[in-house]
Amino acid sequence: MLDIFDMHTHSIASGHSYNTIYEMARGAADLGLKALGITEHAPALPGTCHALYFSNLYVVPRELSGVKLYLGAELNILDYEGRVDLGPAELKRLDIGIASMHPPCLTPGSCKELTHAYICAMENPYVQVIGHPDDGRYLADYEEMARKAKEYHVLLELNNSSLKPGGYRQNSWENARAMLKHCERFGTKVIMNSDAHVVSDVGDHRFAWKLVQETGFPEELVVNGSLEELDGYLQR
Repeated sequence: MLDIFDMHTHSIASGHSYNTIYEMARGAADLGLKALGITEHAPALPGTCHALYFSNLYVVPRELSGVKLYLGAELNILDYEGRVDLGPAELKRLDIGIASMHPPCLTPGSCKELTHAYICAMENPYVQVIGHPDDGRYLADYEEMARKAKEYHVLLELNNSSLKPGGYRQNSWENARAMLKHCERFGTKVIMNSDAHVVSDVGDHRFAWKLVQETGFPEELVVNGSLEELDGYLQR
């Protein structure tokens, strides 16, 4: 299977990451990737960049080291109504919006509440990817998630960082398996991402790919082989 891009990574601007945009792009080029998404943590997460950072993204080149850059944000879902922590002025500057749940920003609730929050986030036209939905701390109804992601033309993420041995997210393998089962049923597409916070993790989708193989998930439902298909989701 072709795997030509990684759309969920972080530079030093996120506050707890360790390389510059230029270093991340060079690392992607060394791997032969065609494109790289740098999606800094949005402002509600402690230690990350100010909203002004996202308003100014237009000044950054969209190609470095021969790699096409997609500059965006990993947005924090703030409540059970799916609201995120950037406003329209910043959101419209993003090339890609990933919406995720993080403990500093949202207290875990019931499965029903969390599923509702994810689905409300999907309704936001600036959200094109749901980040690490495998996290058992925020356990959702994967059948409903897969159904609604298909309806709203949103990608569900297979997060390699979650699946790494010793990862801190809970029951990620079991949850991702359940998600893939329902994605296959509905024809919902997924995206493999590294969630890299250091250049050595850029493009590392080993465990996500292993899960795809183990489950027999159809490769045609994984978008990582086509920038054209990815762009179709980002232009929703």
